[in-house]
Amino acid sequence: MSNQDSKPVRPARRAFLGKLGEAAACAGVAAVGISALAGIPVVAAKTETAPAGDAPAGASFPNKDYDWTKHKWGFGVDATKCIGCLRCVEACKTENDVPHNAHQFRTWVERYVQIEGDPHVHIDSQSDPVNIAASGSEKEFRFANRYKDAKVEKAFFVPKLCNQCSDPSCVQVCPTGATFRTKDGVVLIDPTYCIGCRYCVQACPYGVRYFNEDKGIADKCNWCYHRITKGMNPACVEVCPVGARVFGDQNDKQSPVSLFIRNNRVEVLRPDTGNHPNVFYVGIDKEVN
Repeated sequence: MSNQDSKPVRPARRAFLGKLGEAAACAGVAAVGISALAGIPVVAAKTETAPAGDAPAGASFPNKDYDWTKHKWGFGVDATKCIGCLRCVEACKTENDVPHNAHQFRTWVERYVQIEGDPHVHIDSQSDPVNIAASGSEKEFRFANRYKDAKVEKAFFVPKLCNQCSDPSCVQVCPTGATFRTKDGVVLIDPTYCIGCRYCVQACPYGVRYFNEDKGIADKCNWCYHRITKGMNPACVEVCPVGARVFGDQNDKQSPVSLFIRNNRVEVLRPDTGNHPNVFYVGIDKEVN
């Protein structure tokens, strides 16, 4: 497939938007359902972006000096190291202009607690009302010390982020091609094509996507694509004080993530979905999904 063929055709997109607008007039954009979109041709999702301008052969988005055919990015998370400091969350919001509230994140951290005599595992994150109250602001994040008087048998933190799946369901359901997977394995969102239908938000089995009300588009973690294509780490990896987050090129056998995968018994979240994630975990229990 050529680069031109892989991108959504603008006339088709205009037709799609026109019919969607008619449905929205009756039901509201946020309430558009499957029935409202029935009969509308789905544009194939793009799988790559054409090199800009007169970029040399092999060069690719987002800059002419980057060759995405030479990389296969991967991410590692060591839950035995994470201390729940949430510096990663704060860095991500600042780096990627994520709304500064307690409900929309590109990455977040969950706490899992097992209390003596209680068969249920208690799970909370920085968006939990008790934790928001403890921070005193929706722009600051911390975990409340709610278990200080409990007999805790086990507790650990689990960072969550986009899994950049090899077979992403979000790409399959996107009707305009706004969501696509790059040649180096990162799933991106093209805001010029996103119509805010939120199909991708619903399709993601990991709950990593959210709808940005201010911009009217879907959003999610992209492993700081603007950084990694320049040889830098994602912001969350950069600020982690304990090395719980690991990033690198899986094509490089000596990269941090390759060594992490090779030297640990890693697992992925929800392998049953068939999405084939590229975030590899160490130190998680069966309750984590």
